[in-house]
Amino acid sequence: MSKKIAVLSDFHCGHKVGLTPRGYLPEEPAEERSRWVNANKAYYNWYNQNIRKNGPYDIIFLNGDLVDGTGKKSGGTEQITTDMEEQCDMAVKIIREIPKTKNCKIVITRGTPYHTGDAEDWENIIAERVDAAIGEHEWVDVEGVIFDLKHHPAGSSGIPHGRHSGVARDRLWNLIWAEKELQPKGDIFIRSHVHYHNFAGGPDWLAMTTPALQGFGSRFGSRRCTGIVDFGFVIFTVNKGTYTWQPIIAKLEEQKAPMIKL
Repeated sequence: MSKKIAVLSDFHCGHKVGLTPRGYLPEEPAEERSRWVNANKAYYNWYNQNIRKNGPYDIIFLNGDLVDGTGKKSGGTEQITTDMEEQCDMAVKIIREIPKTKNCKIVITRGTPYHTGDAEDWENIIAERVDAAIGEHEWVDVEGVIFDLKHHPAGSSGIPHGRHSGVARDRLWNLIWAEKELQPKGDIFIRSHVHYHNFAGGPDWLAMTTPALQGFGSRFGSRRCTGIVDFGFVIFTVNKGTYTWQPIIAKLEEQKAPMIKL
């Protein structure tokens, strides 16, 4: 029987352009906040429409950074809330609203300590509340296809043609670990964290970084990053050892950089 899988990551709930469910944003924001509030609403509306349109799902992989953290480096100035319990509430609400089949299974991989807790592991609370398995680096057998799941890829790249090298390296290391019979041999390698969708593969393997579900507008991204950011998620359909996959990527007016006209 075929299984439909939704692969989502990098909600960054709590950040002003993190994935924010209804009820957590001001309905009539002050003028200086209206731009990011309206952009946030547009991101969530796109996500909500597309996750529902393509469901329901038999399996959901949530590949880390589901909350944004307290924003220590920016003094919390980029946060909708610095209350970690409230950020977890946001993530739980998003996950519960994903359309699911009756026996849907959820697997979470833990994200970056800066966002999800240096000691606390706040994503553990999310996993408990949505009845999900959780780990650091997980292997999941779906209809004979082995998914290798981890939040961080082996590396990122500032050049377009190097963006697939980190996940290709992860696949090669898996072959070495598997030869020593210390890891399952993966077929599909899912990594996240870098907020761009790229992939590499061959006749018997596929490796990718997933798009993020945090929108444009963080200080770090605006001031230090130059590469394309992808907002969206990925869907797999697996059936008896074979699979198809489709990235669902947003293209919104709110993603366009404003221009000053003098």
